[in-house]
Amino acid sequence: MNSETPDTLDRAMARSGGLDTLLRDLADRAVHEIPGTVACSVTVRRADRLLTLAGSGGLPGGLDQRQYENGSGPCVDAAASGRERYAADLARETRWPEYRTYALSVGVRSVLALPLDIEGETGAALNLYAAEPGVLDAAREQARNFAARASDAVNVAVHIEREHQSAADVRVALLSRSVIDQAIGILMARERVDARNALERLRRASQDRNVKLRDLCTDLVTRVGGTPPPTADR
Repeated sequence: MNSETPDTLDRAMARSGGLDTLLRDLADRAVHEIPGTVACSVTVRRADRLLTLAGSGGLPGGLDQRQYENGSGPCVDAAASGRERYAADLARETRWPEYRTYALSVGVRSVLALPLDIEGETGAALNLYAAEPGVLDAAREQARNFAARASDAVNVAVHIEREHQSAADVRVALLSRSVIDQAIGILMARERVDARNALERLRRASQDRNVKLRDLCTDLVTRVGGTPPPTADR
């Protein structure tokens, strides 16, 4: 068991390169910090599909995917119900028969799936896997505490990513407006028309050529100025 300080997850979030990096870090930390765990994955529902967004090293391929394909398994149930699912010994487990057979075939004997409360997501779970039966029994409370702190860290990361995306969207909109205004100015000078008529001409040209208004204006400004206007990437 790792003896790191209680704010380990907060520090991991602060230095992570984004949500994907944070989730991978959380999966690896779960293996090191929760006794008996040999592999960990993070399940999240996206666009009405369950996906494994991160997995620790040593996670057997297909372990989660078999659950998604069958619509049955501990992590599927935990994500859907928001309730913990635990199989102390898959060799004696009667739930999820198809998943049970596959998990045993890749050396998994025990599974603990804990729901993650992630804002804006309809279902998520932290999935812990053990190679021996019953070894997760004593660690269940520790696993719950880890999942709670992981949820907090992931929610902060999700919020940051959404804020960044919102800022990027605003920048794109402002740059689009800027290049359209520049194109309007060019037409006003060339054709001796007012701003309303210049914009209408640009819109008609956009429709006739089946080209986005922003792209049409960008091309015009580039041809007149000799260099392309700034984009969201520059």
